[in-house]
Amino acid sequence: MNYREEQRQRAVSTRDYLFKDPGTGIFFGKERDFVLKDPSLNLWAGIRDDAKYHFVANGIAWWKGTEEDPTGHLLSSQVACVNHLYPLRQRCDVATSVLKQIEPSIVESLPIGNGFVDFEYIGSRQYLKEPAFTRGTNCTSVDAVMCGATAEREVILFLIEWKYTESYRPDNLYIPRRAEVYDPLISSKDSPFLTGVKPQDLYYEPFYQMMRQTLLAWQFEIHGEMECARCFNVHVIPNKNKALKERITSPGLQGSDIHEAWRTLLKRPEKYIAIDPEEMLRPAYELPDTKSWLNYLEARYW
Repeated sequence: MNYREEQRQRAVSTRDYLFKDPGTGIFFGKERDFVLKDPSLNLWAGIRDDAKYHFVANGIAWWKGTEEDPTGHLLSSQVACVNHLYPLRQRCDVATSVLKQIEPSIVESLPIGNGFVDFEYIGSRQYLKEPAFTRGTNCTSVDAVMCGATAEREVILFLIEWKYTESYRPDNLYIPRRAEVYDPLISSKDSPFLTGVKPQDLYYEPFYQMMRQTLLAWQFEIHGEMECARCFNVHVIPNKNKALKERITSPGLQGSDIHEAWRTLLKRPEKYIAIDPEEMLRPAYELPDTKSWLNYLEARYW
């Protein structure tokens, strides 16, 4: 049984006691046992109303949801990201501990607006010259963003991409319209990619998304987004999702997994960090008032 099917069965088996919802919500025109009838229940109760308000107030789109509610799909990676990270928004101590787990030089989490994490971040302006600029849809974004400072007060921005049960087919997404936007950036002498990297090799998911987010991080550094000196790409993927981690979809790339394959393309491979979600949040166990949230994550995801 693959990871996605394992998690689907787990979601259905825990649905009644975790969500008090019968399922049979509509997804792509059909009733599904892994889709909640009340989609708002897909968010942990401790953040539900606040997260919904935050998304509406900031014009952030829910994947396959409505303006006010997330999708009811229990395997949504966007919902997983919000359930894992939204509780950090007003907890500097938890946010700092998580950033230290990712990058040990961090001594303090810094606020982004009115919290210590934000979602579907696209930057303060359109750096990649893409035609759209809307949070969560039709342009390059990251699932979450956090900011931290080192002891020397160097500001580091963390662009977080959250995966759950995703896996990808080896479909070539290279088309002229996309190439016009991204190829000049990939091939630039100041690009984050090594000289000789062939742009056409990067148009296979998940590498296509990784390429765009790497370019976005590079532009954030150049322009000092949020006054950052450095910007890291953080790929959060469950260790058990081997269908995603171990399948190299691009014929032109090689490596034991997608992380190794990606790092071989980068001038600064240390700026790409891969981590399991449970490992990422492990320091939160040592902090007060985190038990109900972590118990929920354990029961649902880990």
